[in-house]
Amino acid sequence: MPAATSTGSGTREDPWTLTTPPGKSQYEAYRDTEADPPALVVQVGSTELRYHVRAITDLHDMLRQHGDWMALGNAELRGRFGNYVPPVLERLGLAEVEHNPRNNRMRAI
Repeated sequence: MPAATSTGSGTREDPWTLTTPPGKSQYEAYRDTEADPPALVVQVGSTELRYHVRAITDLHDMLRQHGDWMALGNAELRGRFGNYVPPVLERLGLAEVEHNPRNNRMRAI
């Protein structure tokens, strides 16, 4: 499985350029530590999505507790979150993400 495309350092000035798990779309993401509360900002075209930055550690903790592969399309990771946040964990070296056309999974490292 190829790793997600990723460049940048994850700041507003130098965001990560990431690829969704199926490899169909690129987007940018960065940590905005000065936001209240601190945010993980995902920019997809003209759409900006914001998640609490703690979503990174919360997801990693959940995956470690699960202990095995977890489908990105299941109830816990449904929708945009499951498409845009897992590659961030992969970029940070916290998770392994599959990159198939569909039915991708991830697991904690």
